[in-house]
Amino acid sequence: MTHANLPLMLVDGYNVIGADPRYQAVVDEHAGAGALADVASLSRDPYGHDPFDSARYQLASDVATYAQGRYEAVVVFDAAGNLSDHRPSFSPGGVRMVFSRTGESADTVIERYATRARNQGREVLLVTSDNAIRATEGGIPVTCISSRLLAHDMAVTNSEVRVAQEERSHMRMTLEDRLDPAARERLWKLLGR
Repeated sequence: MTHANLPLMLVDGYNVIGADPRYQAVVDEHAGAGALADVASLSRDPYGHDPFDSARYQLASDVATYAQGRYEAVVVFDAAGNLSDHRPSFSPGGVRMVFSRTGESADTVIERYATRARNQGREVLLVTSDNAIRATEGGIPVTCISSRLLAHDMAVTNSEVRVAQEERSHMRMTLEDRLDPAARERLWKLLGR
């Protein structure tokens, strides 16, 4: 199934970052405690990094894991919230990162993407707790969920992935374990087991 056939998942990036303590901690780690609560006073860290870079990357990675095979995922950030004019360009796991242009809000970008998808007959899942945009985009075929709900669901998904990875890393992988059951039965018969 191509991306054009999948439902579109639009994520209000900074809204989700602000709703989840995991992302807040990443921002605080790079900018000093309490940084997210006082965005106006943020300054670049001593290494010249935007303190939101790591949180944006972690969010994109989490969205990629959550959306994998079920959605075409687009995370939208309000570039006015960036500390510099730089619009990072990365797309971990196929998640498209979009930054609003100068003078444009993330809400406007989200509305544009949602309208385009609806005109193509695609389902849209909108993730935001911003009531203004939820009211604008609400209704069929746009489904709205809160940022906290997505953050919770992504945390559960990440936990399940970690458990599965740990289980696989502890498996005993002998040649016998890797054979399909029919081949293993034939081998046992040959060996007289």
